[in-house]
Order: sequence, then C-alpha cells, then structure tokens
Amino acid sequence: MAENPHFKGKDALTHVIDARKKGKEIMEEAHGAPISGGTFAFCEAANEAAILSVIIALISYAYNLPILLILPVFLLGYLIWKSGRIAFLGYTKLERLHRLIEEERWEIEHSRDQERKELEELYAAKGFSGKLLDQVIDVLMADDNRLLEVMLKEELGLTLESFEHPLKEATCAFVGVIAATLLLGIGFFIHPLEGILSFAALISVSCSILSAKREKNQVFNSVIWSLGIAALAALSAYFFSQILINGIR
Repeated sequence: MAENPHFKGKDALTHVIDARKKGKEIMEEAHGAPISGGTFAFCEAANEAAILSVIIALISYAYNLPILLILPVFLLGYLIWKSGRIAFLGYTKLERLHRLIEEERWEIEHSRDQERKELEELYAAKGFSGKLLDQVIDVLMADDNRLLEVMLKEELGLTLESFEHPLKEATCAFVGVIAATLLLGIGFFIHPLEGILSFAALISVSCSILSAKREKNQVFNSVIWSLGIAALAALSAYFFSQILINGIR
C-alpha cells in the first residue's frame, strides 16, 4: 500500500498526537506562563514596573543620584517597551494560529479521507463505536466549517475563545504600568526611598494574590515567592553597587 503523504508515514493516531503537540505549543508560547490574556499582562507589567523601580531607586540611592529625575524617565521607557512587547507577542501568536487554521482548512479540502480517519481515531478513543461512530463522523463531515472547528479543538487542542486580541493585552499592560507608576509616585512623596519600597511591595503582593486566585494556586506561596525573588534581585543590585563604589574609591 502506498504511503499516505498526509500522515507522513505515521498512523492516524500518531498524526493526531503530533498535531496536538503543535496546538499545545501555540497555547503556551506567548508568555510562558499558566495564565494569559489581559489579567496576565496587567499583573506582569505592574509587578515588573514596581520591582525594576525598586532596583533603580536603590542604585540611585547608592550612587547619590536624583531618583525623581531618573525614575520617571525609566518608567516612561518601560511603559512604551512593555506595551509594544505584549502587542508584538500577541500578534506573533495570532500569526501562528492563523497559519495552523489555514493548514487545517487545506487538509479538510484536499485530504478528506485522512481527516475522516483522524476523527474516527479521536471519537473511538472517546468510546464511540459501530454505527454510532459512523453517524457522528458523517454529521461532522457534512459541514466544512463545523469540521474545521472540531478539528481545531479535537486534533490541535485549540480553544479559540481563550485567545484575546493583542491590543487588549497591550492596553492591559499599559494600564498596569500606569497604575504602578501612580502608586509609586504616592510612595515617593511619602518618602523618597522607603515609600517606593513599601508601595512596590504592595503592588507585588496584590499582583501575586490576583494571579494565584486566577490560577487557583496557593496565595501564600505565590506571595512569598514573588517578594523573595524581588528582594533578592533588588538587594543584589544594591550591594553590588556598593562594592563598585568602594572599589572606585
């Protein structure tokens, strides 16, 4: 029997498993985190703005530099970079998604027999058999648009409703940086250094709680990890600055 080019030498079930891996990659690649979309973009941007501001503030304090002149300029640059970065990653993800959709649409139009075999494997694994299996497959194969939706979900494991528009994610990141900037500004006017540290910790804790609740993870562990990593990064930058200052002197 001639080798089927659609399956590339594999059986239908192996082909489906490989396709599911492709779908999983596109679901995970955009941010490398369990949550995605506007919530993730907001929390990530706000948390990063707060932590990086603490690092900038501590370095400025170590070198006796004017925090009020440095921090706003940094936050403006970060605001533009982070929003643009989130939008770029979102559009990259959508580009790959559209490519997979078009590939699947082409397969439906040109390899219907193979698509039917894939469906038979998928629904047989769900417990369908005999005439019921044939009836289900016949119904799905009768409409190309419905078949495309089913193949995207069953073969590639994609849930299109979970994809948010890149501009929405970028806007959430923008708002996250603005919110962090306003809170850090309040902290600065309370006290130039301690106020920034306190409000940055508040932002980090709040974002950790929101993310943990969204992921249904333990809030306490999320907060401890977030604060611990932030403190380690900030103190490392500060003490290294002190070492450099003492070395120059």
